[in-house]
Amino acid sequence: MVFMGDRATLLETGRFVQRHVHEMENMADAAFAAHVTDDAEAVRAVQAFENGGTAGDTEPSRDAESTEGIENTESTETAESEARHRRAADAGDTASMSVLGALLLRRGDLNGAEPYLRAATADGDRAAANNLGVLLHQRGYADEAAGWWRIAAVAGSAAAAHALGRHYRERGDEPGAEYWLRQSAEQGHALGAYALADLLEHRSDVGAERWLRAAAEQGHREAAYRLARTLESKAADDPHDAFGRPGADAGLGTGLPARGGAADETGTGTGARKAGRADGRKDDGPVAGPAAGRIGEAEQWYRQAAARGHRRAALHLGAILEQRGELKEAGRWYLTSAKSGEARAACALGFLLRDAGDEESAAVWWLRAAQEGDGNAANALGALHAARGEQQTAERWYRAAMDAGDVNGAYNLGLLCAAQDRTPQAEQWYRRAAYAGHREAANALAVLLLQAGDATGAQPWFSKAAEAGSVDAAFNLGILHAGRDEDRAALTWYERAAAAGHTEAALQVGMALLHHGEEQEAERHLRCAAGGGSAEAAFRLAGVLDSRQPPPGPPGLGEPMPEKTECEAWYERAAEQGHRRAQVRVGMLAASRGDLESAARWYREAAESGSRNGAFNLGLLLAREGSEREAALWWSRAANDGHGRAALRLALLAARRGELTEGQRWCARAVELGPAEVAERAARLREALHQELTA
Repeated sequence: MVFMGDRATLLETGRFVQRHVHEMENMADAAFAAHVTDDAEAVRAVQAFENGGTAGDTEPSRDAESTEGIENTESTETAESEARHRRAADAGDTASMSVLGALLLRRGDLNGAEPYLRAATADGDRAAANNLGVLLHQRGYADEAAGWWRIAAVAGSAAAAHALGRHYRERGDEPGAEYWLRQSAEQGHALGAYALADLLEHRSDVGAERWLRAAAEQGHREAAYRLARTLESKAADDPHDAFGRPGADAGLGTGLPARGGAADETGTGTGARKAGRADGRKDDGPVAGPAAGRIGEAEQWYRQAAARGHRRAALHLGAILEQRGELKEAGRWYLTSAKSGEARAACALGFLLRDAGDEESAAVWWLRAAQEGDGNAANALGALHAARGEQQTAERWYRAAMDAGDVNGAYNLGLLCAAQDRTPQAEQWYRRAAYAGHREAANALAVLLLQAGDATGAQPWFSKAAEAGSVDAAFNLGILHAGRDEDRAALTWYERAAAAGHTEAALQVGMALLHHGEEQEAERHLRCAAGGGSAEAAFRLAGVLDSRQPPPGPPGLGEPMPEKTECEAWYERAAEQGHRRAQVRVGMLAASRGDLESAARWYREAAESGSRNGAFNLGLLLAREGSEREAALWWSRAANDGHGRAALRLALLAARRGELTEGQRWCARAVELGPAEVAERAARLREALHQELTA
């Protein structure tokens, strides 16, 4: 992934984080506390759900009849309010007995709460019946608790219906659970709506989203988070929705971890590129592109849940903002999530800071995440130390990643050992990762086996990696089959790799199609390869285009120099990448336009790189300008490299100077080198020189 943003701003953020991390942590905690106070019911529900409890409904006050005093039990008026309710309760007031029982229950005074709740329940108070059920459940009397919840639920208590539904679900009675949870949800109870959504989602019922939304709209933060995840999932499946999902199968190479999606490790076998970067970041789920459609709505729900202290929502919100390039705000949400204990957020924040150039701060957050068991962060630390040459420390962190269950750790240990020429150890780690399903490790293992001469052992691993989606393994399979002259099989794998964007594979497919005369299809593949940076593909594409146009003649007197054609532009691109034949061709096209200065420059560049044609053509230009001595030097270089025409030119030059013996020597060389036309002319010249010498 390439992340856009203001680098200077992010660097400033990184330094700020490093200097004031404790201050920011305290501020974040204070903000979270404020949100939790506003959302106490949702917090209790989530905690109960995550801990496997019942409803967590020590919020008996949610019934209209018993709300007075419960919502403000932590205020300065609590003591006076409690004393007032106690006097009224002791005097037999049912409402006060219910409220006082709820206050004591929330405080944890079960013995003090029970007599008041039982007395209020006996007088028909449904909130007291619900709270009595909560009390009994906390004491371990689940069946008796369910009996009181049923009484309260039948009387119209949404909280009791929710608690009863949770009770039935824990007992495995899903029909009973759905009935009571639906009763609670339809009365507008947020916890009931959330629990019903969870039940329906467990059964893959399409109605789950409706109730998640209902709970989220009432401020339930876990419902908001899960609704956002649902919307993201639907956006991922909808090609019309703005959405992007980075891959998760990635490992950190021995250099600094590169940001990205699917791993970009590459093969090291014959004709393959050397294993290079890999990532190491894993994503808990998709991250968004532009805020549009479902993904835009998902962002809003993430924002609501994150604002209420949901750490995973803050993580996903940060990922969405990061993908959009809003790095400063993304960093703030990552920090908020990381401070709440989310190791993945700490890891993501480390990558964000690393990408801005602040490795020191990045290492701090990676260390925190790695110590909490995040394998990606351990991989990142390993890569950081490997890049600094601290191989032992890097190996320790890669092992930590592996111990955390991250198969990339084994793969990266293989890369580390391979970089140190510790081939047996590299093979061992590659095998371990490959057997665990790491496709690039399988490819790297196959490369090692191929380099050791075990092509038979390499092929199954190449196949396994390619079938799992490794582009480089598909390309390497093509090389393997091509080496056996199995052209059809080679082309099949080259096409597969080319379809996934492999530049060299696209070149091989283009060349094969050219060989079979399929010029139009070949051009398409050559354009892909040339656009991907292949100089050879650019040269061959230019050749295809060049063959379709007549050769340009020299400009007429007074006519402007003709503009460069597309084919010349591709030749130039290849030439600028050091392609010698392209440099010669660019020089020839420039000369045909009358641009001798450019022609000489390109011929010289090709000649100095070892091109005999470049040396010969440069000699022609120099001779035309009267610099025969320098021309002879370049012709000598070309002739010594096997250029027959250059040898003939040297023979003619020697003849004009009267150096007949030297001329004969170069004639003999030209006859030897050819081609036929040159050999014939050289033979005639040699005979003439011989006659002159013997006259």
